Amino acid sequence: MRMPKNRARSRAHGSVRIWLITSVTVVLLATTVWSNRESLALYAVSKYMDSQIDVGPFREISWREISGSADQSSASGIASADKSAPNIVLIMADDLGWNDISLNGGGIGGGLVKTPNIDSIGQDGAVFSNGYAANGTCAPSRAALMSGRYGTRFGFEFTPTPPGMMSLTKLPLAGSERLRLPIGHEAEGLEYEEMGMPGSERTIAELVADQGYHTMHIGKWHLGLSNGMDPRSQGFVDSLLMASGLYLPEDHPDVVNSKQNFDPIDRFLWASMRYAVAFNGEVFAPNEYQTDYFSKQAVRAIEANKDRPFFLYLAFWAPHTPLQAAKEDYDALGAIELHRERVYGAMVRSLDRGVGRVLDALERNGLDDNTLVLFTSDNGGAGYIGLPEVNDPYRGWKITLFEGGIHVPFLARWPKQIPAGTVFDEPVQHFDMYATAAAAAGAPMPTDRIMDGVDLLPHLKGLENAPPHEELFWRSGASQSALVNGWKLNVSDPPGRRWLFNLAVDPTEQNDLSKQEPQKLAELEAALARHNAAQAEPAWGSQASFPINIDKDLTQADEEDDEYIYWSN
Repeated sequence: MRMPKNRARSRAHGSVRIWLITSVTVVLLATTVWSNRESLALYAVSKYMDSQIDVGPFREISWREISGSADQSSASGIASADKSAPNIVLIMADDLGWNDISLNGGGIGGGLVKTPNIDSIGQDGAVFSNGYAANGTCAPSRAALMSGRYGTRFGFEFTPTPPGMMSLTKLPLAGSERLRLPIGHEAEGLEYEEMGMPGSERTIAELVADQGYHTMHIGKWHLGLSNGMDPRSQGFVDSLLMASGLYLPEDHPDVVNSKQNFDPIDRFLWASMRYAVAFNGEVFAPNEYQTDYFSKQAVRAIEANKDRPFFLYLAFWAPHTPLQAAKEDYDALGAIELHRERVYGAMVRSLDRGVGRVLDALERNGLDDNTLVLFTSDNGGAGYIGLPEVNDPYRGWKITLFEGGIHVPFLARWPKQIPAGTVFDEPVQHFDMYATAAAAAGAPMPTDRIMDGVDLLPHLKGLENAPPHEELFWRSGASQSALVNGWKLNVSDPPGRRWLFNLAVDPTEQNDLSKQEPQKLAELEAALARHNAAQAEPAWGSQASFPINIDKDLTQADEEDDEYIYWSN
């Protein structure tokens, strides 16, 4: 039976309407999803993290006081150390800029945030005016610090990142108005927990433990968590691990937060971080602002082990983002007008207070004269916090290999051995802290591998006149650098750029001499090539190369003639 024409026409029109409505709905839904893709992805990251970390309630922990047979060193079969051997306290801040300590440049807020406790380490001991981080980002620096050699010797070239971080930080930049965009890489990656320093490396903790030292870790690790790469597998008897990165819960009444909406890394951290620590594997929430908690636990660790030589690695998270200040510190800095600068300054204030508590504990327990205290930062201050003066007077930020990214606070104090007020101007690097700590403990350096660190004590006491290093190198994929007898080469490929500086007359890298000094340029390029030929392939690949403006932070607009490097990770 044939359908009447008007009914067929009506049904056809209805089908068209349904198709149009469906198509428009799909387009609108797709547009909504696309425009909100970052928010949806961050929501997924947040839910994923909730499923991955089970945080227990606060609990007290024990730092193993000596009590006869309960002494951990004796129980493990390690010979007891000579009680006259010096204690060693190695303190590392995270993303602390050169200008963040008042000893160097005046401090935050135009000098409103003083750091008298950190300053005192250098004033009572030695200031290394040309102290360098091992890398422009955190984990490769820590690998050098713990191993005593370039991390690239064992493939530790890139910073381990949790799932989704590289993709999500790349996403908003790709849709932004910035003039230069990330370049994606095809790379075979490992699981986050598997990215780290292999157990075959001989850590400073293992080295001094063989001399009878009791070894303790507090704070950040970032050197792997599986396959024998966690702190306790790498020589630490006790480890109070930063299990995630919030300083306090976001809605806690005693915290003041600053979110940088212009920074994709910041948005990822707020979605993925939780408030948690882990003591010897057990995860729980601490009971106060994280920096204060770590410093108080360091005091307890010192007091519990004051009657035997100990090595304490205190790796603060501060002042790394997310920017969260203790309200008490924030309230004390009311003269700083910019909110994020005030929060950041308050974080540095708490860091300095924590260092002071550690130094006071050493003095109170009669240990300060015979304790080697080392202080540094893993890299320079970050450009993505939007505070342009953190690394003054140096150019560049964390992530770059310009001086702002790798020229860091580097201090040492040991009243028995280091004359107060010593200033040492020759370049030194993080792996020298390994060699210096080993020498103080009487531990021989490993002889079955190339070691790059140098004991700095003879240099500080005037017993060694030659510089510790004639050459230093840095490498992170697209960005590489060489420092040879005062000349500095910075390489970035992409975009195929070379910079050459004579740091003896231009320490802030203002005058590129690459065209005027072709012979010197070739000399440093050859030195860098020789160094690279002796390094291992990366243990895991980089996922992208990100453009980093050398002279502008993320709050400042790009311009065509701005200078850039590309950083691979």
